[in-house]
Formats: sequence, C-alpha cells, structure tokens
Amino acid sequence: MGGKPLPVGGNVLPVACRPACDGEFFGVDGAIFLDPVAIALVFGGSALVAAVRSTGSDLGRAAASLAPLFRTRADAEAQAARVAVNRIAERAARSGIGAAERAAVVERFLARAAARLADAPDPQAFLAWGKAELSARAERHAAVHAVWRSAADAAPAMGMIGTVIGLIRMFSAMDDPAKIGPGMALALLTTLYGVIVANCIAGPVAARLERLSRAELLWQKEALERLAAIAREEQGGPIETRVARIEARLRAA
Repeated sequence: MGGKPLPVGGNVLPVACRPACDGEFFGVDGAIFLDPVAIALVFGGSALVAAVRSTGSDLGRAAASLAPLFRTRADAEAQAARVAVNRIAERAARSGIGAAERAAVVERFLARAAARLADAPDPQAFLAWGKAELSARAERHAAVHAVWRSAADAAPAMGMIGTVIGLIRMFSAMDDPAKIGPGMALALLTTLYGVIVANCIAGPVAARLERLSRAELLWQKEALERLAAIAREEQGGPIETRVARIEARLRAA
C-alpha cells in the first residue's frame, strides 16, 4: 500500500491503514461526499415536490409519523386492544352497555369507541359510526403515505437534474482543467443523493408506515365488530331476556 510511512514500534505503517479518526474512511476524505448544492437540490427539491403535492396538515402528519415509526409494535397494540375490549365487555355485562365508557381504557380510539357504544341508540348506529371512523382514518393514513412516496419518487428526478447541471458546469469549463472536477462531483453526488433518498430514506419510511397502518386498521376493525356484537347482545333478544339481565345486575349491586 502507498502513502507516507508512520513509525509504529520501530516499523512503518502506511497512512491508508490509519483509523478513520480524522474524517477519513479507508484513506478517503469523508468531506468529499458533502456538497451543499447537491444536498439542496436533492433533499430540498424532493421536499418541495412532496409539499406541492400535499396539504399543510398532511405534511404535519408526515413529520409527526416519524416519532412512533420504530416504537410502534403492531402485535403488542393488537393484544392490548383485545384486553381493552374485554374490559369494556366486562363492564357492559356487569353494569349495562351505558356504563361501557367507564371501563379502564387508555387507548384513545377504543376510549372513543366505548363512549360511542354507550350513547348509540342501536348496534346499526354504532356500526355506521365505526365504518365512517375507519374510513376517515384510512384516508388520513393514505395521505401521509403519499407524502413520503412523493419524496421517494421525486428524489431520482432531482438527482438527474443535478447531474445535468453538473455536466453543464463541467463542459462549460473544458478550457480550465481545474474547474472540471467540481462539475463532475456535483453530477455524481446528486445522483448518489437521489438514490439514497429514494431507496434508503423516503421509500422505506413509506413502506413501513403502510404496513403499520394496515395492522392498526385491522385490530381497530376487529375491536369495532366485537363491540357491535356486545351491543346486539345487550339490546337485542326478547324483552324477557333483557329484563332478566337488568334484574340480575340490580341484585348484584
């Protein structure tokens, strides 16, 4: 290996073998991979395209979605939802469906569902509310996914624009060899940044959010169906059965 020898215990060690403690990585200066113009073109351009395609609320939700991105555990949420629905069912069986909202439920969606269940005049009204709620949530999720997909789709195009700009700079300075390098560096770095944003940042974020959204909507749908079944059991059946349930609760009280 080449490079200036360094004394190491009476021997010599090539410079290229030194640890990457001074900004170098295997003898390559890491600073060459940072270019403000290329960063502005690709990252800024991709963000601008996503912003133009979306609304302000969508952009806010897209930014907020990064916080729970890796903390969310779909299986744990589904299990916690089953436990919460069981609590609501136990409360309804013990005190009537009107007391469902007093069940100890922490998850906000299920707490709202329990309150709606207590106030619903019949199971059909509760199911109609649940269907509308899930539809609205799915639409909001899809809008967030679209923000990240827009950034992922725009990044390669922004990289190509930077590549063309870099080539123009390079060819316009052919008479000065010292000015050819920066143009070529810009052309290559914008291509690199575009690939990174599309395939290593925005694309994976969108894919994970879509997966988490499907899992969340699935357990929410199952919970609503279970709560609707509780409403049908409580409010349906012969009048004698309902009266017997009320009398049993009064005796227990």
